Amino acid sequence: MSENYVPKSAVGKWFNDRLPLLNLIYGHLLPYPTPKNLNYWWTFGGILTFCLVTQIITGLVLAMHYVADADLAFASVEHIMRDVNYGWLLRYIHSNGASLFFMAVYIHMARSIFYGSYKEPRELIWIIGVFIFLLMIATAFMGYVLPWGQMSFWGATVITNLFSAIPLVGESVTNWLWGGYAVGSPLLTRFFTLHYLMPFLIFALVILHVWALHVPGNNNPEGINVVQGSQDTVPFHPHYVVKDMFALVVFLIVFAGFVFFVPNLLGHTDNYIEANPLQTPEHIVPEWYFLPFYAILRAVPDKLGGVILMISAIAILAFLPWLDTSKVRSAKYRPLYRQFVWLFFANVILLGYLGAQTADGLFLIIGRIATVYYFAHFIIILPLLGYIEKTKPLPKSLSEPVLSPEERQMKAAASGASA
Repeated sequence: MSENYVPKSAVGKWFNDRLPLLNLIYGHLLPYPTPKNLNYWWTFGGILTFCLVTQIITGLVLAMHYVADADLAFASVEHIMRDVNYGWLLRYIHSNGASLFFMAVYIHMARSIFYGSYKEPRELIWIIGVFIFLLMIATAFMGYVLPWGQMSFWGATVITNLFSAIPLVGESVTNWLWGGYAVGSPLLTRFFTLHYLMPFLIFALVILHVWALHVPGNNNPEGINVVQGSQDTVPFHPHYVVKDMFALVVFLIVFAGFVFFVPNLLGHTDNYIEANPLQTPEHIVPEWYFLPFYAILRAVPDKLGGVILMISAIAILAFLPWLDTSKVRSAKYRPLYRQFVWLFFANVILLGYLGAQTADGLFLIIGRIATVYYFAHFIIILPLLGYIEKTKPLPKSLSEPVLSPEERQMKAAASGASA
């Protein structure tokens, strides 16, 4: 790392000599050499950290008032909304924070895919990120069950029933999750406990994720290797601290817009109806950030096949560094890949839309086609592109142009003649 932290106070020196924690934090944050051309898509890492801390703090306070019992859970949520001082604000921050958390993580992952940030030597960073994403999905699903409204109850019933499709042990696993033979208080207690625990596991993985990132250093929009401390880098502070803070302020404005003006826009109205095992909602829909995977689940008529396909849709992301056979990282220099990656993003959005529709007729047919294309992108398109794609020349560094001196002279002469 670059410089060491030198405490100015006697207390700071005493502490740092015995536990160099401040030196570790300082080296990884302030003078850390960062590529000088990072754009605003790279600010979502800091935004995600803010979202995680916000979810943990608001969740801790909400847990003080929540009752994990099937007969009392819905009433305890109403108590938080109506009787607890600023309880409505805390709950809306927590519920909308989950949606914006996923929105930010999808943008963060899309940026990594577009610029090839998963490629060597950053494979482990990407894999840790996929594990974080998996834990986020599990945490969010368990949190969605806690309000114990109609969508919470029936969502839990549908998703936990999927485990029964596992051969031999499926029924036993499902009954263990339920704590009996139906969805009720035991499941709610278990989900509440795990929902409380998992954010701390995510936080630990985030620390590991950042640590792994700081070994090879950041990728950049050009996708070329940058020597830390060279003319291609600048200290993280103040250059990117200011940039991240500005992006965070813009994000907070959007966040506040949801919380104060449309707090229920991303939720479902049926979840304001208390859970009723005797009344099934007309159309059971998960939260919006689960919809692409829900569409993949429903694309297969067989329950076990749907479960395998849905899990595979997430697991295949961990193998992306090896499925993409191209030596060039950034889509800026990969013309064919750039077209296919935009098609892939559009396909994921289409799957999200289809996940909110009924699983029949034309919607089901399109959903199956979109599911096939989702897997074809990873298994067929990416491996082939590495061999057939003609990439553009890469710059030698972030400070040197791509063109040779002779080519620059010819270009300058041509522009002068046209003037």
